[in-house]
Amino acid sequence: MYRVSVETTFSAAHRLKLPDGTFEPYHGHDWHVTATYAGPKLDATGLLVDFVAARAALNEVARLLDHSDLNANGLLGGRNPSAEHVAFAVFEWLALAAGGELLLSVRVTEEPGCAAEYFGKD
Repeated sequence: MYRVSVETTFSAAHRLKLPDGTFEPYHGHDWHVTATYAGPKLDATGLLVDFVAARAALNEVARLLDHSDLNANGLLGGRNPSAEHVAFAVFEWLALAAGGELLLSVRVTEEPGCAAEYFGKD
């Protein structure tokens, strides 16, 4: 099994809705995102996925999130903007891009030591 990862960053603000219905204060993060692709075989050129195409897709979705209020960003579909939901939204967006059928996971690091990862495949 081969695995290939591409990474990018974006800056965005959010505030989580807490279980009691209140919101935490708005705050921002420099989010770090890693998309990992996996598959058992390489193409005729020896690639699992093209780094250039995979990075371009990841950069495009990051551009849609960059310098936004994640609470109002349509990419999250109104979900509470937790790191888990950001990882899910990025995964769903990338799954529709070139190479998406090989997408294994998206890992979102909200701040050092705090990350969430979404796996789309069992």
